[in-house]
Amino acid sequence: MIEFLAALTDPDLPFVRYAVITGILASIPFGIIGTYVVVRRISYIAGAISHCILGGVGAGLYLQNAQGVSWFGPLHGAIVVALLAAVVLSLVSLFAKQREDSVIGALWAAGMGIGLLFLAKTPGYVDPMSYLFGNILLITQSDIYLVLLLDILVVGTIGIFYNTFLAICFDEEYAGLRGVHTHWFYLVLLCLTALTIVLLVRVVGIVMVIALLTLPAAIAGNFARSVRQMMVLAILLCTIFILAGLSTSYSLDLPSGPVIIVIAAAVYLLVALGMKFLRPRSI
Repeated sequence: MIEFLAALTDPDLPFVRYAVITGILASIPFGIIGTYVVVRRISYIAGAISHCILGGVGAGLYLQNAQGVSWFGPLHGAIVVALLAAVVLSLVSLFAKQREDSVIGALWAAGMGIGLLFLAKTPGYVDPMSYLFGNILLITQSDIYLVLLLDILVVGTIGIFYNTFLAICFDEEYAGLRGVHTHWFYLVLLCLTALTIVLLVRVVGIVMVIALLTLPAAIAGNFARSVRQMMVLAILLCTIFILAGLSTSYSLDLPSGPVIIVIAAAVYLLVALGMKFLRPRSI
């Protein structure tokens, strides 16, 4: 811990400060969108979107390095694929609910497979580990601006349509009867989830981003009395997990992403067991 605090003030180690700032800013969309993902019970859809991202990352690297398309990078490819996956999953949920699981599984596997094929054909050495498992210490100043922009987008959208999103999460049918365009708002929610996953995948990687998206909100759900409280607690917990993971990984020279997830998972298990044994038993 002392080593980590010393690194924060070291002018020669700006990446440590970038990682902390990004982690704190990333906690806001993670907590807000993660709450809706948990309440709406669409974590499997968020997982499919996150794994599809590798296809966009691979395509972006291939176009940039093999075809000379310098303006189209892995981040652009990830955004395009994530939003496309959100649209496809939204349409499937609307028109083919009985086949939703099959489509989710297909997108999940196809995204990973296509991404690995693009990476294999990209000239030069491409390390997929930083995309699969994340490396928050590689974050640059431009990444901070992107996360800040996402914060503004998420907070602004949820602030304006908070009650509407709440309605489609708890009683979509009743909201539709009241004249709410539930399918459009569900699509917007999936798109916000996709953007959150894309821009924050650098924190813990494609494979584990779904855990950081859902675990803080799932823990907060045990203590919150409203969705707003759940969001605030999820943001605080996400911040704590990221900062604790960063300090621990830096001190022990371990990858930051897996350490963050292990800490979050350990707290979730402790809370789940604690709630099970401390909850009063009915007679």
